[in-house]
Amino acid sequence: MVEQSISIERMEEAVNLFGAFDENIRIIEQELGVTVVNRESNLKISGEGEAVMLAVRTVQGLLSLSARGEAISAQNVRYVIQLVRTGNEEKIDQVAADVVCVTAKGKPIKAKTVGQKKYLDAIKHNTITVGVGPAGTGKTYLAVAMAVAAFRAKKVNRIILTRPAVEAGERLGFLPGDLQSKVDPYLRPLYDALFDMLGPETYQKYLERGNIEVAPLAYMRGRTLDDSFIILDEAQNTSREQMKMFLTRLGFGSKIVITGDATQIDLPADKVSGLKEAMRVLKGVEDIALCQLTGEDVVRHVIVQRIIQAYEEDERRRNAKQNKHKGEGR
Repeated sequence: MVEQSISIERMEEAVNLFGAFDENIRIIEQELGVTVVNRESNLKISGEGEAVMLAVRTVQGLLSLSARGEAISAQNVRYVIQLVRTGNEEKIDQVAADVVCVTAKGKPIKAKTVGQKKYLDAIKHNTITVGVGPAGTGKTYLAVAMAVAAFRAKKVNRIILTRPAVEAGERLGFLPGDLQSKVDPYLRPLYDALFDMLGPETYQKYLERGNIEVAPLAYMRGRTLDDSFIILDEAQNTSREQMKMFLTRLGFGSKIVITGDATQIDLPADKVSGLKEAMRVLKGVEDIALCQLTGEDVVRHVIVQRIIQAYEEDERRRNAKQNKHKGEGR
């Protein structure tokens, strides 16, 4: 049994580190198999030698995040533990480094993982960025945050959000109302992100002025989009023809972000995903960045991360089984 102490100078740091009802400390104890006790201004960590060492490095990483003004959440704790376990704690400084945008309620939007930081840097430095990854990695939300930041800084004159109108495995039939009412269900995730950033009233004002446009992908044909920040969401459901059509809409002074999840394709089995095709064709093209986010970048509930990992493991098992059968059939 080994015990080490960490000095915490300010009460605010201790409160932030421990979290509500000591939730953060309980995660460290469960994940690393240690005991953590707060005695006056010292944190006592006891357990097996290697586990204590990992816990100390985890706490130090979390304290460095706290010192930069980051509110420590359960997601932060699990992510820092993951970085420490893989010997990558020097990357902690990259997390929550820069504020991308501030929401209508005053909440700062920052990268919460190293993968998200790379994604944001790619958007900043490239004309076209393709962000691919599982649900919960912040692909769409961060892209909208970058679009709002560019619009507020007057780098672009308008924000255009689009996605293909493909139903996720179910037929919705004929929807009532005008065109806007018919396409709204498909575009709801984009509305939600914009409402969060701008607030409903500001969003409506910009929509009426034409500074914001939310439309199905089919409505992009034949247009040239200048001085715009254009986001194509759910790109895995585009055909190769739609993707080529969309990419060639790019005008002067514009930026494109394409987001999608190659594991959630809702196209018919005989159709090739435009996203997969684009990733293959555009690899190595100058001023185009391809960003791959993973389950490690999931910032939703921890169960979402576990679900993604379970599906990935199942996919690997099935592929291994298929390869084995192919080998036996020769």
